[in-house]
Amino acid sequence: MAVKNRKRGMQFLLTLTTAAVVATGCGGNNGGGAPAGSNNGGAATAETETEKPAAKPVTLDFWAALDPSTDEGKAIQAKVKEFDDAHEGIEVKLQVITYDVLHDKLVAAINAGDAPDLSWGLAEWFGEFNNFDALADLTSYVDGWADKAKVYDNVWDALKIDGKVKALPNYLGIRALLYHEQILKDAGYDAPPTTWDELLAMGDTVKAKTGKDAFGIAGAGVRSPQELIMYLAQNDVQLAERQADGKFRNTWQDNPDQLAKATEVFQFYQELLAKKVIPSDSKTWGWEEEDQNFVLGQYAMVVNGPWIEGRSSENPEGMKDVKVAAPIYKNTPATFMEIAPLYVYKSENLDQTWELASFLMGADYQTAVNPSKAPRSDVVSETGWGKEFMALASQGVVFPTVSLGGITKAMEDSLARAMLKNDKPEDVAKWLSQAVNDSLKATGELSGS
Repeated sequence: MAVKNRKRGMQFLLTLTTAAVVATGCGGNNGGGAPAGSNNGGAATAETETEKPAAKPVTLDFWAALDPSTDEGKAIQAKVKEFDDAHEGIEVKLQVITYDVLHDKLVAAINAGDAPDLSWGLAEWFGEFNNFDALADLTSYVDGWADKAKVYDNVWDALKIDGKVKALPNYLGIRALLYHEQILKDAGYDAPPTTWDELLAMGDTVKAKTGKDAFGIAGAGVRSPQELIMYLAQNDVQLAERQADGKFRNTWQDNPDQLAKATEVFQFYQELLAKKVIPSDSKTWGWEEEDQNFVLGQYAMVVNGPWIEGRSSENPEGMKDVKVAAPIYKNTPATFMEIAPLYVYKSENLDQTWELASFLMGADYQTAVNPSKAPRSDVVSETGWGKEFMALASQGVVFPTVSLGGITKAMEDSLARAMLKNDKPEDVAKWLSQAVNDSLKATGELSGS
């Protein structure tokens, strides 16, 4: 593969753009014209032949929420540059956009008919972008990909809508129970809890013997719905079920058993507070506070992802004792499996976009960038941060493939009703059930409407 001869400038926080200068001069092969110095079979010489212009490279707009200051961000930049250098006919224009603004920029671009070719995203946006009719059908590309079987089957299943692959896996954020082994030992425990009841029973002891709280949650922000859907699944409750007409409905108020189980989940949150298992201010924590306080050893346990390993530099001594276990559960072992998608948008450049996307899913890229969170079964870090997280992949649950903006907001609000307003758990469950169906109705996805 030809290597591009060019100078590069990397400008971050706004954009990182790769640009090319077509190689010229003695010995160069310019867009399929005869090499300089050849006589082209006697028909013309290099001096008299009119050179054919080099084919214009296809520019791929790639929006990503990487952090260019981290080792991971630097590895991503290096691998994208490697791809760009190796593909003469493709120029990758990488724009760095933080997650807090990425969604709105993508929605605006889609509505303007100016979406990028490829972007990072959150799984919560999947149904919404599909309803916009913005996503390319990638089924034929995936079916013809030699590495298809290397990606976990349930990951592919989660990225299909109506049997079609409409997104690709960037990395996995499988959640596990992380615990500070030394804090538990100081409290007299040789192992972490396995059930909700065991966790609730530990709160007083951990606090009395160590001065630390036993557990942490994200009571607000984007991670709180992810934790809530995990606890619902652990109690055999679905947020919205697909019905016979292909649309969705929350059925809690139609099913007393489901309503009772959903009620138990909100009761669990309230008991975490009442029994002082979690810090009192964690009811308003976002993911930043949840992560930071665990890294600093302010509490003993959390259900969280493998990215915490990358933050051990903030407290290397305190993080030495962190271990990985399966999440606590009520009735059924389950954990949230965040499939961070690569969204491929409809465009005239699908072949070239697939070239880049399949590179990003490849073993070489995933080993360099995501050794502990790759969606591939053949890329698993030998550390506990890899193997023990990936061992939980079969327990992974995901959001339903519907427009989730209104639903996740309602999930956040339901936790506020339970923990800030102290509403009755059954009332909270009924409220959320209605709010989910109201959101589905507003987006045209409610069954029977």
